[in-house]
Order: sequence, then structure tokens, then C-alpha cells
Amino acid sequence: MTSKGKTRRMMWAGLSGAALALALTVPAHGTSGGTAPVGAYGAGWQLTETGTDARFRGLDAVDRTTAWAAGSKGTVLRTTDGGRSWRNVSPPGAGELELRDVEAFDARRAVVLAIGEGEASRVLRTDDGGATWTESFRNTDPRAFYDCMTFFDRRHGLAMSDPVDGKYRILSTRDGGRSWAVLPDAGMPAALPGEAGFAASGQCLVSSGPRDVWLATGGGAGARVLHSRDRGLNWTVAESAIPAGDPARGVFGLAFRDRTHGIAVGGDYRAGQASPHAAAVTGDGGRHWSAASAPPPAYRSGVAWLPYSLPHSLDGMGGAPNAALAVGPTGTDLTTDGGRTWRTVDTGSYDTVDCTRDGACWASGEKGRIARLGRG
Repeated sequence: MTSKGKTRRMMWAGLSGAALALALTVPAHGTSGGTAPVGAYGAGWQLTETGTDARFRGLDAVDRTTAWAAGSKGTVLRTTDGGRSWRNVSPPGAGELELRDVEAFDARRAVVLAIGEGEASRVLRTDDGGATWTESFRNTDPRAFYDCMTFFDRRHGLAMSDPVDGKYRILSTRDGGRSWAVLPDAGMPAALPGEAGFAASGQCLVSSGPRDVWLATGGGAGARVLHSRDRGLNWTVAESAIPAGDPARGVFGLAFRDRTHGIAVGGDYRAGQASPHAAAVTGDGGRHWSAASAPPPAYRSGVAWLPYSLPHSLDGMGGAPNAALAVGPTGTDLTTDGGRTWRTVDTGSYDTVDCTRDGACWASGEKGRIARLGRG
């Protein structure tokens, strides 16, 4: 691996359409440290007190009351009261780890991924709300660099590494992250020269349903999306319609509403660099991707479909299956047509976003920022 590749990876390594568009408008203090109610309904990101300056690129919202966040300096936070308070449940001695992904099953059970070359890539699991942690995987191959993970259910999950011997490496668990094994790579297409994943939001590997999983790439001549229908054994590959051609460009985040409808976001993560085609959509499970006709105006690292229903605090807005949010360091964007067109609705800095089926949306990012979508 070149030093340029190392730098790139370590740095970044419901709602009715009309009502939501009216409710979410750019706040006057989108980057402030407090609550920022916006729009006619007062709906917007509400920052919560986390008591840390860690950067949270890993986020998993379990339900309206429970969410987990994983970030820099080995930091793991958990809330069980809807964000009114956060408990620091970081693994002991993990201060040197860069945690970039968390997959939570409930308020007590969660798995976190640390990224980096060689033994810096690790997986840890807790079964008691973070009171104790067990290291279930430590990478011993200096050529591997793990970026993201996903779970199909409480038992079956995958983690992905940047290419080793010219192919992405896939790690599999069948017991909820208690043990892991590298899958054979016979069904994995060859990686492009310089191609890799981005450990920017925990969304470079995502799943939908019991067997489908997608892997996002960048850095090579093209930004691609790989798809497996059998939990990572065999893969097909498609061009994403998001430009690459540089180690800093590509697809950074994916979200699938079901097995067919997906959104990809990305661009160029470097500050001040243009990202004119930062989003793409698919309606056939990732076989073909189309560039958004009105994409977000800048690089975006995280994306999530909005729930069909939202909490009572956002009453007045009904369900819409085509609404989603994309986030990045310069703002949050909304689509109400399945990702074809986007408009900026907030200017605060976030790296990742997640929504729950029972109607809660969360976002997290730099300087300890964790926010919940709600009424001011």
C-alpha cells in the first residue's frame, strides 16, 4: 500500500414530501452547539450533550430511546433515554483505537469495529451494555485494513477489508460477532488498481433482508458498488455514476430501503474540492445506477431512508417511502423522490446518519456532535 493510500483511509478511513420540505429548512445556527429548531413545524436536528470531543463516524439507532455511537480515541457512547443523557461505555484500554462502525442489537448487545492496518483492525462485542467488552477478532495480516461491517440479523454479519491480493476481503460471523472467519474470495471480482473502501460513516458495507449486501468503493479509475445475494460468497459489480479517479473520491455511503431501491452518496472528501455528482440511485438492486439530477452540493458521507412515521413531536407529517437524508461536513440534504433530487436543509457538520423503524433519526460527527431529528 502506498503512503497516499494510507493517508486517505485514515483521514476518512414517515414523512410526506411537501410537509417535510417545508419543515426542514436551513437553520440560522446550524453549526451551533445547541438545539436548532427549523421550519414551520420546528423540526430539525437537535444537538445532545455528549460530554466528549470524539468524532463519531459509527452510529446505530436501535429505536426511539436507544442508540449507540462509536468514534475516535476508542470512544463508545450509549443512550437509553432518547438522547437526554449519554453514558460513556468505552472499552477499557481502547484509547488508541479508531472506532468507525457500530452494529447494535438492543440496549445491551453491540459490536464495534476498529480500523487500521494490521492489528489496528479489531472487532469487540459487549453483552451487558458496555460494562464489559470482549475482543472477538484482531487482524494479523499487515496487508488488510477493515473499513465497515453490517449485520443481516442478530447472528449473521460481515466485515470488509480493502483489497488483499487484488480482492476485497470479507469476514463473516454466524454467532452475533462472537467469532469471525475470512470467506473464500473465489466469487469476488478483482479490485481496480488503487481501489478501496472509505471508513467514513460505517456505510461502505450495508445489507437489506436476510442475504443481500452491498459494498461501496472509490479511489480507483471508477467508483463502484459490489452486490452479493448470498451473504458475501459471490459478488457482481456495477459502476456507481459517482466520479472517482483519485484516492479522495468515490462512494462513501450506501442505504437500501429494500432489496431493490438504493441510494449512494460520496464525492471528494477534501475541504474546498468540488463534488458535482455526489449522489446516485438504483431501482434494480444495484445492477444499474443513475446520477441524481439535482445532487447535494458537496461531498456527503452518510445517507439514511426516513421512516414511514415519525414521533408525535413531528405530528402533521405523514408517511412517505421516498424520503431520505444525506449528511456531510457542510450540511444535511433532503430528498423526497427517492434520491433523484436533493435540497440542503441544514448546515451543521455530520458524518453519518441512521433512522429506526419506529420513527427516530440520529446523526453524528465531529467534536462530540450527536443530534436527533425532532421538534425544537
